[in-house]
Amino acid sequence: MSETPADTNRPAYDYDLIVIGSGPSGRTAAIQAAKLHRRVLVIDRKDRFGGVSVHTGTVPSKTLRETVLNLTGWRERSFYGRSYRVKDQIKAEDLKGRLHMTLDYEVDVLEHQFNRNHVETLAGLAHFVGPNELEVDIEAGDTTRVTGEKFLIATGTRTYRPDYVPFNGTTILDGDEFLEMAEIPRSLIVVGAGVIGVEYATMFSALDVRVTLIEPRETFLDFIDRGIIQEFTHQILENGVDLRLGSAIDNIEDAGSHIEVSLANGRHVRGDMLLFAAGRMGNTEKLNLKAVGLETDHRGRLEVDRKSYQTKVPHVYATGDVIGHPSLASTALQQGRVAACHAVDVPTVPESPWFPYGIYSVPEMSTCGMSEEELKERGVPYEVGVARFRETSRGHIMGLEHGMLKMLFSIKTRRVLGVQIVGEGATELIHIAQAVLNLKGTVDYFVQNTFNYPTLAEAYKIAGLDAFNRMPIPDEYKDKKVTKPKKAPAKKAGDDAGKGKAAGWARFIPTRMPAR
Repeated sequence: MSETPADTNRPAYDYDLIVIGSGPSGRTAAIQAAKLHRRVLVIDRKDRFGGVSVHTGTVPSKTLRETVLNLTGWRERSFYGRSYRVKDQIKAEDLKGRLHMTLDYEVDVLEHQFNRNHVETLAGLAHFVGPNELEVDIEAGDTTRVTGEKFLIATGTRTYRPDYVPFNGTTILDGDEFLEMAEIPRSLIVVGAGVIGVEYATMFSALDVRVTLIEPRETFLDFIDRGIIQEFTHQILENGVDLRLGSAIDNIEDAGSHIEVSLANGRHVRGDMLLFAAGRMGNTEKLNLKAVGLETDHRGRLEVDRKSYQTKVPHVYATGDVIGHPSLASTALQQGRVAACHAVDVPTVPESPWFPYGIYSVPEMSTCGMSEEELKERGVPYEVGVARFRETSRGHIMGLEHGMLKMLFSIKTRRVLGVQIVGEGATELIHIAQAVLNLKGTVDYFVQNTFNYPTLAEAYKIAGLDAFNRMPIPDEYKDKKVTKPKKAPAKKAGDDAGKGKAAGWARFIPTRMPAR
């Protein structure tokens, strides 16, 4: 009996690309590969796709911030007083209402994008069982297996939950649980002055909650220019945040009616609720990475080639927070696109070298390029241009008492080296700087160009002129009418005869003496 010939048209694998995780990088990778006509599967452990970014991270926290600023009337208080509020009694339900509407919309848009681009999806917990095979635990204890030629790990991170913190899900919470609070506390302790801790601490301070922000280190947000951090620190202290830097924690006690935190310096902090926001861990422990030949660092993160996002196993890629710095939703979106194109062997436009950081605190902060500290460390000669939002007509119209834009320029090339902003609209304004940085623009761009009036973007013009007026003037901009004093002709013998010493010096005495 003859053997049945093998079907040569049958693909070797079920999918060309399998994406584990549906956050920003997983989403863009899947859609990009699908647009290139590849067979794509997205696996997520939750039946509602979107990942941490949509459900507990980026979108929820920014929605909460906007809700807080709107309901409290925060932006109008400079005109109407600190007691001004749009809604007198703000409750947790008020914050959650807008939040859930936003999340439903985000999930709906994502599902529509997957459907439109023929991206297949599967809800379940995936783990490797071989170099090119996954087993997925789905509902009711069932499992299924899928094979793929290439894999992208975009599982994101989870909150770090140390044993010494007595989490209870109601008054002692991590960053993922915080959004589900039953009621707004009268006082809040935030442990960890990273991006998440700073954002939530300042948001709740805007709600007139008494906030204590504890950070074991002597500094915080070290990747931001120190001058901007000084300005930011001044503002949040003025807004009522009690900032405790260099305060290591000895003990956290759930006393029932309150939370008691003992610090290593002997001080105590008491509050109605505690948010622990000190660090995150990569969601990789259940992937069985050994089956594919991969290992993680002590925080569960994967190492990749930053140009292609390949791991040391060539057919496995990783993007987003699971690869660590910079851990931004914005950069994750780009990483997913680049990784997908590389995985399916299609050339693509590379990522731009300069990207913005955005911190959605109250006030906002955003930065792009190098900080003043980096320039000093590298020995780069530079000049600084500064503008205050209150100096702009738009800032005055909006009632902005604070806000600052700082630009750094090279003395030698006049190029923009870095821009830092703190204040209203910082995360939007920074994109002007990003464009000029990536196009290798100079200080002259800000002097030559016209900005809409009145706008906060005028701060770029003000800061540009501030630096321009203190930088060496290029030859083409020098005032040609300013001439050097003529050299005195050589004296002839007997010119000063009989006139005395005074006559000989008369030409060097100014006709108009300065006032004394």
